[in-house]
Amino acid sequence: MRNWWSSVPTAPNGPADREPRRVRIVPGGPILVEGPVELLTPDGDTVTSDRFLVAICACRRSKRFPFCDTSHRKRVRSGAERPDQPVRAATSPD
Repeated sequence: MRNWWSSVPTAPNGPADREPRRVRIVPGGPILVEGPVELLTPDGDTVTSDRFLVAICACRRSKRFPFCDTSHRKRVRSGAERPDQPVRAATSPD
């Protein structure tokens, strides 16, 4: 079995010629990488982004995979955002 990492391109004179990229792993969220980046997906496609900070999906729920679209966030029903507030009864106009 071939390791996918062996297919990632390196700088002309090897990895030592490249500036290191800062990668931040957000607990429960995406992987943030200082861009620009070129991503090699598991199916062999290459995806690029020229943004200065790229959010890479870690949960695989994103509709824009491999990029994050915040699908990892839990959905909250309206009215449940502020449980400290009393629920108002609906009134009908008389």
